[in-house]
Amino acid sequence: MRGGDGSGGSGVVGSGIGAPARRQRRDGALRREAVLDAGLEIFSTVGLHGASLDQIALRAGLSKTNLLYYFRTKEDLYVAVLRRVLDVWLDPLHALDAESEPAEALKRYIRSKITLSRDAPRASRLFCLEIVQGAPLLRAELEGPLRDLVEAKAAVLRGWIAEGRIAPHDPRHLVFAIWAVTQHYADFAVQVEAITGRDLSDEAFFEQTVESTQRLILASLGLS
Repeated sequence: MRGGDGSGGSGVVGSGIGAPARRQRRDGALRREAVLDAGLEIFSTVGLHGASLDQIALRAGLSKTNLLYYFRTKEDLYVAVLRRVLDVWLDPLHALDAESEPAEALKRYIRSKITLSRDAPRASRLFCLEIVQGAPLLRAELEGPLRDLVEAKAAVLRGWIAEGRIAPHDPRHLVFAIWAVTQHYADFAVQVEAITGRDLSDEAFFEQTVESTQRLILASLGLS
């Protein structure tokens, strides 16, 4: 009986300890995400050098001391924000594989990229700003994971070319062209609106942009 009572008591105590620990981890993760969100907002508005940790902490609803628990320096936070942006951007590219039907796979990828330009324009503009400045804090990511993924997908595109499924093009330039067109609607949103009087929040304009870009890219590959 004592053993049974002891086990039962131990289980209750363990459960009681585990729940607060799980809540603490969850709350910590939420605070970290809040800091990253605030960092994106501030950095995309005033840049790395114009931003301060005080501004970001205020935007995140935390004290500066709490912010420094998650990120030791402003540069650490900036790189973390950029890495998160890169992860989100590259996720749709993973879906391109050799077994996919080229036209449908490329249409999905283009739609995903323009959706990101609509839903996360600040992220796109911040990344663009970093690249224009020479990517001093992100070069390792560009020369490592980014290059590796692009080369892997270039191999998929070369396979499609070899099989006669798409017209011959340098695969890397094809990827660059898709990035350039789709991200234009975020990076140069003011110019797009000035010329057309519309932006991607307009559902009809969004669909027109997606379909036009799909036709443009697919036509160059002999697809429809």
